[in-house]
This record gives sequence, C-alpha cells and structure tokens, in this order.
Amino acid sequence: MIPNITRGSRMGGLMIYLASTDADKTKNAHTDPHLVAGDAAIMAWYDDGVLDRDDAVAIAKHLDQPHKAYGVSVQVKDFAWDAAKKERVHVGYKDASVWHCSLSLRAEEGALTDQQWGDIANDFVDAMGFTASSGKAQCRWAAINHGTSENGNHHIHIAVSLVREDGTKASTHGDYKKAQQTCRELEVKYGLEQLSTVYATRGYDRAEKATAVRDEREMHRMSLARKVRASASASATEGEFVRRARDTGMLLRPRYAKNTTDVIVGYSVAERPKAGERPIWFGGGTLASDLKLGALRQEWLDSPHVATEAAAEWNAAARNKRTVSRTGPERATPSPQVWVEYTRNATALAEQLRSIPRDDHATWAKAARDVSGAFAAWSHRLETTPGPLAATAAELSRTAQLRAPKAHGKPVVLPSIAGTAMLFMAASSKNKTTAQTALMVQLINTAFAVYEMHQQSGRTREAQRIRSVVENQLAPFTGTMPKAARVEAGQQQTAEATVPPRAIDIARRGMVPIRPGSALPTTPTATPAKTYQPSQSDPGPGLDR
Repeated sequence: MIPNITRGSRMGGLMIYLASTDADKTKNAHTDPHLVAGDAAIMAWYDDGVLDRDDAVAIAKHLDQPHKAYGVSVQVKDFAWDAAKKERVHVGYKDASVWHCSLSLRAEEGALTDQQWGDIANDFVDAMGFTASSGKAQCRWAAINHGTSENGNHHIHIAVSLVREDGTKASTHGDYKKAQQTCRELEVKYGLEQLSTVYATRGYDRAEKATAVRDEREMHRMSLARKVRASASASATEGEFVRRARDTGMLLRPRYAKNTTDVIVGYSVAERPKAGERPIWFGGGTLASDLKLGALRQEWLDSPHVATEAAAEWNAAARNKRTVSRTGPERATPSPQVWVEYTRNATALAEQLRSIPRDDHATWAKAARDVSGAFAAWSHRLETTPGPLAATAAELSRTAQLRAPKAHGKPVVLPSIAGTAMLFMAASSKNKTTAQTALMVQLINTAFAVYEMHQQSGRTREAQRIRSVVENQLAPFTGTMPKAARVEAGQQQTAEATVPPRAIDIARRGMVPIRPGSALPTTPTATPAKTYQPSQSDPGPGLDR
C-alpha cells in the first residue's frame, strides 16, 4: 500500500474535487464517490451514499470549522525558482492547514471492500496521531473512495484538518516516514502485499505517462535512467561518464556549488528535444536513488587530475560544446581476451553471491547495480526501442536502490563486473556473438542469485518480477543467440569443448543456474588481462579497471 501526502489551504476545493464525477475536472474519472470513514460527527450525518457537490461543501465546512473558529494559522515554507541563482529560494510562508493523503494498492491486488478501507483509514489516522488516541484533542477528518484510477489502482483519499478541536495544531513532523512505516504495519495486519522496507524506486507524475502515451514513446524518465546507468557502469572516471552520456544523445548540465564554476555537486539530464520544443530536465536523484552524483562517484577513480578533467567535460556539456578529450577509453575497441576476463569475473560473482547474507543489502545493491548497468548498456547497443534487455535492466535496478543507503554500510569486495557495460557499449557491431552469449549466461546466473535472495527473504513481489522478466522477455531473446563453448577452470580451450546450455535453456528450466565451469567464447587461452587494452588500430589509451 502506497501513501502519497500533499498539503494545501482549501478544504472546500479538495472535497469538491474528491466528490466530482466530471472527467474534465479530475485527473482520473471518479465513479460513485462515497465516504468509507471519518470522525464521529461525519459518520453520524452521512452514510455510504454517493456524494454530490453540496455534500462535499458541507463536509468541507465541518472539517474546517475549528480552523475558522479559532483563526489558527498553519503554515509551511514557500519556495520559488530563482532563475539567476538557478535554485529554489525561500520567499516566505503559505497556509497549509489541509493534510491530504491517498492510500493506493497495486492494480494486481484488486479492490477492497468499503468495510476494509474504513478499518484501514481509522487505523491509519490513529497511527498518524490525528485522533484522540494520541492523547490530544482530535482532528476532524474524512476518507473517500471514488473507484479505481486510470492505472487500475484501487485507492482512497484521506482529508484531515490540522487544527484540532481545541484549536491546537497537529504536528506533521516526520509524516512521510511515519506514513510509510504505518503502511508496512497495516499490510501485515490486513493481509495486503507487503512492500519492501529496504528497496524503493522513484515514482512518476501522471502527466509524464499521459504525454508519453500520447506521443507513442517511452517516458523520458525511464529512457534517461537507462542511459545514465549504462554510461556510469561503463565508465572508470567521471569525465569518461560525461562523454559516454553525451554519446547516447542526452543533454547534460552540471549543478555547481554556490559561487563556483568548477565544483560540481550534482547534474541534470534531458532527452534532446524536437525542433521548437524545450528540453525537460531531470536531476540524477529523481531518476533513481543510486544515480545521484555522489553515489556514482563511489564507483569511479578519483584524483586531482581526474577531477580537473571531469570539470572541463561538465563545462563543455553545459555550453553544448564538443567534448574536451577525443581519445578517451570510450573510443577504444576491447580485445577478445577482455571478454574472457569479464566472463570469468561474472562467473565468480554469480557463485560468490550465494554465500552473501540476505541482509547484506549494500552488497546485493552493488551487485544488482552492476548487472543492471550491463543490461542497460547492451540495450542501448542493440535495441532501437525498449525491449527485453531494457526490461531486465529496469527490474534489477530496483534492487540497486536502497531507501536509506547510509544505514547499510559498505558492500563487501566481490569479483568486479563493472567493465561488462563497457564491453557492450564498445561492441563493434549489433550482431550477436558467442562472446556475448557466454557473458549473457553468467549475467543471468547473477540475476538468478538476486532472485533467490528476494525469494528467501520473503520479498515475493520483487522475486516474481525478476523471474517474470527473465522467463517471459529475456528467454525468447536469448534463444536467438549463438551457442558458446564451456571451459572448466584450469582447462585448455579446444574445438572439442563441450557446449553448455544456452541462456534460454537456463531461463526456462525454473531459475536453476548452471554451477560448474563457465561458458566462454572460443578465443586463444591466456592469462586474463588485468587491464583493458585497445586494439592496435586504435590510438586511444587503455582503461585501467
């Protein structure tokens, strides 16, 4: 159950909106709006009949009566965008005596009865401290059900006056966090699907989806997150990330520390707009919690020289000028042996993950981030429109996003597959190869390990989502890939080497990954290189991973 809190000043406007059935005046088509819960007076006056405008006005007047009678002002800070400073600035205070929260179920959960919603609403406002159960005078409130949203989510709306019956103000300190905690408790109490308290993904505005549907395209938020994730995973330095991100077609602009032009503390990205249109910018943190600049920097090399190079690339991006470096690692072509190295690393990672405790969330998030980045990079290389690779990257990215990253410490050291995304980004053609198949098998193994972790932890929703995307979308894709040869540890590759199951076979046999050996492309055996070396025809420098 997902809570969504907003604040406002017009109780009448809110109630009229919630009771309206005029599709031209509501974001969703409301049907049969009616009360399911409220304070004692509200429930004594109204039954579960359909509300009209007059009812809405009367209910609003009742809810707002203490606020009007006592003349109490409930305010919050008001902010406005300062174009000169390029930031939101405090410009005063505004009235916010109306507290509004929607409680929404996933479409797959179906609908609840009015009695169930009423019980949930009463428990929710009790837990939020708005009723007499808090030991204070009660707030007046009402809960309205008006059907299912356009996305199929059954939900209710709760409106609360923040002026109590005795004229005191109700505290909303920490209400966002408290609402989440309360929803987790109510999910258990009422047998609802339990959302994760560990992982959380960013939501989107209805207008974003409506615009994308109208234009018959993917939401910018989704495509930008995938491009940023692919570019970040493929890069060893911040400057390389900026260049790779720009190569995907995105617009980038840095956010500078106050009074500086070389200290970058954040960034925004946008899809390149059509002629005559303005770009729509998204901050890295609004795309995903693990795509904030600070989180990305934890995976890159750092030194004074690297920081100077990055600042130069950011400044060039801000002015829409050419990249400063034109011979970076992203211009090099990886040798066949690098594919072997990272396939071995992916094999070792998939195996070692099964010894990682299920509650080591930092390590699991790091592994999911790397694998998601690899699929995102491959999607960028192969898919002209979002397909199974993009879908797999999106599902794994959910595990990469922790609600409170700092609370989980640092991940343990595991075999690195950070360079895997670099390989897919640098693929010389869009034709599928045996090297890609070999790496694909091990990436699926790693995805299976993440699936098993969620399944064993009781997070059936997260587990099922990963399983579904692998079996229903990724399996048909891998069926089109060539086979690769298996090499046991320490053995010499030969033309007679046994052929392992293809990735499609692994995906279709019930999430049971292969254990012994590793599937590797047929290339001359050598000691795995520790450093990425460009081909002789490419003058670019190597990439030290």
